[in-house]
Amino acid sequence: MKFNKDIKGPTEITKNFNENLRKSLPFDNNIDFKEVEKGLIDTTEDLIIKGKLLDEIWNLKDYNFLKDDWKSTVNPSLWRQAQLNLCNGLFEVCESVFQVRGYDISNITIIERETGIIIIDPLVSEESAKSAMELYYKNRGEKTVKAVIYTHSHIDHYGGVKGVVNQEEVDSGKVEIIAPEGFMEEAVSENIFAGNAMFRRANYMYGNTLSPSPQGHVDVGLGKQASKGISSLIKPTKFIKETGEKLNIDGVDIEFIMANGTEAPSEFMMYYPQFKIFNASEVISHHIHNLYTLRGAKVRDARKWWKAIDSIISIYGDSIEILIAQHHWPKWGNKKIIELLEKERDAYKFLHDQSLRLANQGYNPVEISEEVKLPKSLEKEWYLRDYYGSFNHNSKAIYQFYIGWYDGNPANLYPLPPEEVGKKYVEFMGGADNVLKKAKESFDKGEYRWVAEVCKHIVFADPNNEQARYLEADALEQLAYQTETATWRNNFLLGAFELRNGVKALSIERSDSFLSMPTELIMDYIGLLVKKENAENINIKTNLKLTDRDEIWFMSLENSTFIYRENSIDKNINFELNITISELLELFLDKSDFNEILEDKTKFKGDEDLLKQFIDVFVPFENNFNIVTP
Repeated sequence: MKFNKDIKGPTEITKNFNENLRKSLPFDNNIDFKEVEKGLIDTTEDLIIKGKLLDEIWNLKDYNFLKDDWKSTVNPSLWRQAQLNLCNGLFEVCESVFQVRGYDISNITIIERETGIIIIDPLVSEESAKSAMELYYKNRGEKTVKAVIYTHSHIDHYGGVKGVVNQEEVDSGKVEIIAPEGFMEEAVSENIFAGNAMFRRANYMYGNTLSPSPQGHVDVGLGKQASKGISSLIKPTKFIKETGEKLNIDGVDIEFIMANGTEAPSEFMMYYPQFKIFNASEVISHHIHNLYTLRGAKVRDARKWWKAIDSIISIYGDSIEILIAQHHWPKWGNKKIIELLEKERDAYKFLHDQSLRLANQGYNPVEISEEVKLPKSLEKEWYLRDYYGSFNHNSKAIYQFYIGWYDGNPANLYPLPPEEVGKKYVEFMGGADNVLKKAKESFDKGEYRWVAEVCKHIVFADPNNEQARYLEADALEQLAYQTETATWRNNFLLGAFELRNGVKALSIERSDSFLSMPTELIMDYIGLLVKKENAENINIKTNLKLTDRDEIWFMSLENSTFIYRENSIDKNINFELNITISELLELFLDKSDFNEILEDKTKFKGDEDLLKQFIDVFVPFENNFNIVTP
């Protein structure tokens, strides 16, 4: 019995699983394939976008295999979604309203009016946004940008802003930037405090280091992938605070519905009465969304989500003729739109209510996730399938939202860490060889979830056991081939890759959103970097003047804890710093400005050794920590 590190094809069990699913779903319903291409003006064959730092930040050419017949290494329902997300180009939604889709994970929406255009959600990267606008201008002519609207606080809806406008145009008043209340705080903070862990896990969720192929990356459900270019942020000039607010921008009437706490902490939706178009932002999409995102984030509120959808129906249900969103393709026709809205609303409310019903009957999160399935009246709607979020992990999120991580069983209150658990399990089960023998028997039966579970314990007990790593990888691979959820597939495949080959390093490129953070958030982040071992018995105090922000801060390190106060000066300090915010970040995060600051007496006064001792306490995070091994 020998296992190897080679990528495997689908087992007969996996082939049968996928074939049976293909027979059970309405693949003859091709309305989505008609609507995804409706209004197409221009497209780019084999679309590749070059980057400023990378040769390629976007490549659809590598996904041309999706134009062929379905392959059994991919769930057939996910293959269908991946084909739909391959479509790219400039589309006319209706007269004066256009979208560029397939140039990033999100859409850029453009409204033409009297003297210019309104741009909604300028994608993830400057390069992809610039390329999308070049396609638009090529077909519609150069036009002045009057306003940019960010629908919500996720980077795929604002990161490319400097690819469509510049800071000077905004500062001069030529361009207005509009966003929901709370946007800045949420945009710069969600991925900061736990950002290092989120970034590492995001690679698993989005499969950034997977190669496109029928046995590799095919999609992320929400779109093909997030572009890998330079992200940016320009601070909004106007914030929308409540449902019912109205604006007229260059002759375009816009009515707002707030959706904070649904898909994003800061989010709104819009109705354009002249066009009878409702823009659902990311509250509506052609799949079940995430109440908990696998990269890690605060759990979202399913109750607010279904209510936000219901508010669309109750306020604008009789008026909507076109439904657009900032991902996927539009829907036309009032009757079909209302049916979609009602069923999406019902799905989120059903998930919410049934998860809590079972929780109140004593079911734990794993038990709930096995029980909660869509009713038959909803389960075959393509826009309710598990391509991005899933009913399974969303039901666990609802449990966490209301009850927390603890399931109430005292045996789970104070468990041993994974390495110790692994050693105990392997010992109790008769040793690694015996476990592997039984695990192979389970693998042959198609019990891939169980094989991954037991092999995980061997790997954590002994990460050098190659046979356990390879068999666990084989099990994860089959789970990837079977799952309908693109984000699960990417998780399974990257787990398999790392078990076979080790961690594939991926570096973090900081965007200027870090520099856009309020100083208080930066101070909070710096506090996370204190390494306890380096801080023992250190007691240091300093005053800081941020010269470019005209701010004064007091900072101290005592009891291995970093404390700060704004507008506070202490007389009993060890040294004084007079630096910019970027120099502060370099000093604490990259350690690269240390000598330069010491040499400039306008920037530093005091004990040089204590400054070095102080800075050495703060240790930047390791980007590529292990996930599937200790």
